[in-house]
Amino acid sequence: MTDSLEETIRDNATGPKHVSGDSGSVEQHSLTDQIAADKHLQAKKAMATKGLGIKLLKISPGDGV
Repeated sequence: MTDSLEETIRDNATGPKHVSGDSGSVEQHSLTDQIAADKHLQAKKAMATKGLGIKLLKISPGDGV
């Protein structure tokens, strides 16, 4: 999903912001809105993962040589 979102943002950044013709006009969301939406989706994805990103290990001494 993120690949297509990044691709969409890239395409929208290189394309025109506002287009009008005989049948009507179209205006895209601003680039800052698209970046904010991407950050929001990434934050939601990060919160969906289990755990805190911390791994606890039990360390025990080995055989003394």
